[in-house]
Amino acid sequence: MEIWLEQLLIMLALPKFGLSTVFVVSLISATLLPLGSEPVVFGLIKLNPELFWSTVLVATAGNTIGGAIDWWMGYGAHRVVDKYTNSRSHAKALQWLKNLGPKACLLAWLPAVGDPLCAVAGWLKLPFWPCLLYMAIGKFLRYLLITTLLLSAFPGKIPISIL
Repeated sequence: MEIWLEQLLIMLALPKFGLSTVFVVSLISATLLPLGSEPVVFGLIKLNPELFWSTVLVATAGNTIGGAIDWWMGYGAHRVVDKYTNSRSHAKALQWLKNLGPKACLLAWLPAVGDPLCAVAGWLKLPFWPCLLYMAIGKFLRYLLITTLLLSAFPGKIPISIL
């Protein structure tokens, strides 16, 4: 590995920078920008196993706040006329979300559809706090599951018991 890249990874893995990096990347990845936070979460935990729970919680917080930003963007976009308003699939999807309500935000962790789902929840004016709670639950479970699976798939020196 290039020396500069190794030094950058070591710096970002320091608890001083690592958790803030995880927060920012998790927040940005929850917006409509295509970015995944899992590699950053996994990297920090792999280099600092004692930060497992702190990292999962910080990633959950950042990703949930990003989901909340999506919700507010959708809420603000409610006034914008969508060119697909009259399409059958659009109407079916909106009806499905209306019927499911805030619980649909449990699916906010899904790749590709999760972040827009949060925006649509805001556009539909689903209650903010219940949506936020369901987003947080889904995102926490995702980070917990993915990180645990990655640590199992790539074993190494992990001095503490995670679960």
